[in-house]
Amino acid sequence: MKDEPDTPQELKARALRLLARREHSRAELARKLAPRAESKEALDALLDELERRKQLSNERYAELRAHVLSRKYGAARIRLDLRAKGVPAEAAERIAADTSESDYRRAQGILARKYRLPALTPQERAKRQRFLQGRGFSQDVIRRLLGSAADDE
Repeated sequence: MKDEPDTPQELKARALRLLARREHSRAELARKLAPRAESKEALDALLDELERRKQLSNERYAELRAHVLSRKYGAARIRLDLRAKGVPAEAAERIAADTSESDYRRAQGILARKYRLPALTPQERAKRQRFLQGRGFSQDVIRRLLGSAADDE
């Protein structure tokens, strides 16, 4: 492996290979390319060019990532994941809000797959509540799903 940084053409080829495999956020791609770039300015110029040519898009990445995560997680967890991957806060918030509209149905399906029988005791309801909280579902969704019986005790 060579020690000198990639030329601009090699760096662009590396970036396009990464993007051909899957979508990346700008921050994620910058992190992967930074060790091979001549300078931060060269890397920023490449990323700007890729965005201008619509080969790199935080929006597209966020939508795809949210779609994949929405199978198992709620809006809060999706929002945190997108922010961790370098998606701007306003985009992460908007996309997570789009997924939160179907949170109840998703939580219902996830709970049905995980637990075949209904919760009969307060301990079982609490266990299910913690499970759904860990998956990023809101208290409203959890309360509606598990019923008000859990709040009465």
